[in-house]
Amino acid sequence: MMNLTSIGDLARGMTLKTRSAELKTQIETLSYEMSTGKVQDVSGRLDGDYSHLLDLDRSLSRLDAYRVSTAEAGLFTDAMQLSLTTIDGSVSEFTASLLSFGTSNQAVSHENASVQARNELDTLISALNTRAGGRSLYSGIATDVSPLPSTDTLLTALEAELTGHVTASDIRQAAEDWFNDPAGFDAVIYQGSDTALAAMQISENESVRIPITATDPAIKDALRDIAVAALVSDDALNLPRDQRTALFTQLGVDLANTQNDIVNLRAQVGSAEARIEQAATRNSAAQTSLEYSRNKLIAADPYETAAQLQTVQFQLESLYSVTVRNANLSLVNFLR
Repeated sequence: MMNLTSIGDLARGMTLKTRSAELKTQIETLSYEMSTGKVQDVSGRLDGDYSHLLDLDRSLSRLDAYRVSTAEAGLFTDAMQLSLTTIDGSVSEFTASLLSFGTSNQAVSHENASVQARNELDTLISALNTRAGGRSLYSGIATDVSPLPSTDTLLTALEAELTGHVTASDIRQAAEDWFNDPAGFDAVIYQGSDTALAAMQISENESVRIPITATDPAIKDALRDIAVAALVSDDALNLPRDQRTALFTQLGVDLANTQNDIVNLRAQVGSAEARIEQAATRNSAAQTSLEYSRNKLIAADPYETAAQLQTVQFQLESLYSVTVRNANLSLVNFLR
């Protein structure tokens, strides 16, 4: 004789509720895995061994820091390259003008040359006071201050050094002495730091250092010669006309040589830009590879997860149907 085992209504209700809760939990888990692409039970997937995952996370964290570092370094060097391009163009244009003005012994030409020199000096100082990301480019580690004051301040200080000299050679020598004297231009005009900007780390084993400040010899030579040209026609110097012509001509020759040094500065910055770009590319490739490895460790199969989710949803719907049917049972319906 067969024994039939049954459970009471209360027990049946509790069983249905428990099963419903289990299915809902499974749906939440599978929904999370579908939306994120990652398993919810990471510990179960890794058998409790997080060492490989943690190592990948540390490496990704470092690469993320280098990504920010290379972006900042790229912004800094790009801005410096742009400012040096402006300086190079200004020096080139004024050099041609000086050599042209130097062939004329007319006062109006001399005055025009000095006016243009002042304008070009404004351009140079503005370019050297450029900031990138709130940091001054040519102030060394003193990135919170602009390296140079106004054009008027520079010309006033230089004029005091040149006054009293009556020949082109004497004026050139006096200007050179003042710009080279540590107590001259560097102390009176330059407002930045004597310490160059620290190297910028762009990868684990590579850094980029650009020690260019407004006291770089090429930059100082350009500032000196253009500033002298701006003062040549000044009444305070009272230079004879032939000496003005000689001085303009020599300044044009000097600036032509200085331009080569500025081109070398641009090449130096260009090399740094290329290294930064290469490092950023390598870091990005490494980050992509590590992210793939990390995802492979904890990734949830989308097709399998979708199939399981559909199955569990069907089970929950079936459970709801059974629950509703049980709720509608009564003695009258049973006896019908």
